[in-house]
Amino acid sequence: MSWTCLPITNKLENNVCSPNVQLPKDGLNRPEGLDTNLDVSGMVDSDGGQIDRRIFSDQQIYQQEMRRIFARSWLFIAHESQFEKPGDFFQTYMGEDPVIATMNKQKEVRVLLNNCRHRGARVCRADLGRTKNFTCTYHGWAYDLDGKLISLPGADNYTEDFKTEDWSLIAVPRVESYKGLIFANWDENAEPLTDALGEMKWYMDAFLDRDPEGTYTVGGVTKWVLEGNWKLAAEQFATDWYHVNMSHASALMVMSPTGKGPKKDIAERTGKQYTDDHGNGAGFPVHIKNRFDAQPVHEYYDYDFLRERLSPEQVMGPMTNGHATIFPNFSYLPVNGSIRIWHPKGPDKMEVWAWTVLDRGMPEDVARAQRLYNLRTFGPSGIFEQDDGENWSEAQANAGAFMVSNTPLNYQMGIGAETQDPDFPGTTSGLYSDAAGRSLYRRWAELMSTPAWHEK
Repeated sequence: MSWTCLPITNKLENNVCSPNVQLPKDGLNRPEGLDTNLDVSGMVDSDGGQIDRRIFSDQQIYQQEMRRIFARSWLFIAHESQFEKPGDFFQTYMGEDPVIATMNKQKEVRVLLNNCRHRGARVCRADLGRTKNFTCTYHGWAYDLDGKLISLPGADNYTEDFKTEDWSLIAVPRVESYKGLIFANWDENAEPLTDALGEMKWYMDAFLDRDPEGTYTVGGVTKWVLEGNWKLAAEQFATDWYHVNMSHASALMVMSPTGKGPKKDIAERTGKQYTDDHGNGAGFPVHIKNRFDAQPVHEYYDYDFLRERLSPEQVMGPMTNGHATIFPNFSYLPVNGSIRIWHPKGPDKMEVWAWTVLDRGMPEDVARAQRLYNLRTFGPSGIFEQDDGENWSEAQANAGAFMVSNTPLNYQMGIGAETQDPDFPGTTSGLYSDAAGRSLYRRWAELMSTPAWHEK
């Protein structure tokens, strides 16, 4: 087995590693029909702005998402700063598949299916840590940091034909990173991560490239469970500034100096929404006085320096307030340094995992202010996060009812207003628009209607 190792661009000089092989073939002959695919192309009318509500509640559609969305898309795994020394590991999911991200002895980050090849138990049960190998607690099969089977009790009871190299942990064939964020893809022939991100990188850079030293995560990973389909959260972070003044009215009142809410020129601030053919989306107010909400963070930044390092357009747009989603289920909020992934847990449930990302150059008091601001606003008990979770659970509550599920949803805001702006890359529209939502579901329908790599 050979490997192609790609450098991670931070001070640690780590590597991510991609095997030059696809998943191993086996000797099984599975019957047809176990994974039946539905034709869902007619359930999304992205041009007319209508969505069939059953895509949020149908179990068969959900299972098809696991095969055709999550098994072929670039999925967020972890932040580079979570891996400092060989043996560092972090357990997460790709769709519903449990995986382990780990740094091997060559300081390469691997992503391995957390599934013992003997009886299928997880070989790692800890959320994160540092280890020399992974040992299954069922029968004791042990694997090294590259996933190779290195020992098993009673090995002499197997025939001479048994080869340990045939029973390694399954390695995710593509692992790549961008500005500190590590993504993985089960499709060996998937387009490079940078191509999948496209012009979205310009908007991401406004969040991830403010500091020449890069970023790091602090405070661990916060996790909570919500009732609601994962797409509801991904869609909102891609396209929906529209809900802010209504859903978050009480939070905005609490945070305003007067207690009456933001001034009209702030509440009705205009901006931009970005969208692309890969289903990525971002929205943000555009104003020369855009700033960070936490006062110590605002006072820390040299906005003139950032206009030179980035661009004036990035500083007055996506650097501060805003929202974004990388298709399918990774989102971020620049104003408080929040990154999060919406892990699907069935058609009506998701598990939210959230990190706080900080610039490496931030002094301790500034970093603390940003971390606490993130926790208070978009932590599980945050004043904004609670509103969002309530909305998603309410939207999901009766999604499976007969008349409800046969009533289409409206995604027509801003339809036909998409344009090309010389100051902002890609296709943009006004801040109040469903454009990125229509694009997300257009991409969803495209992948759901196209055979994936494992079906060919």
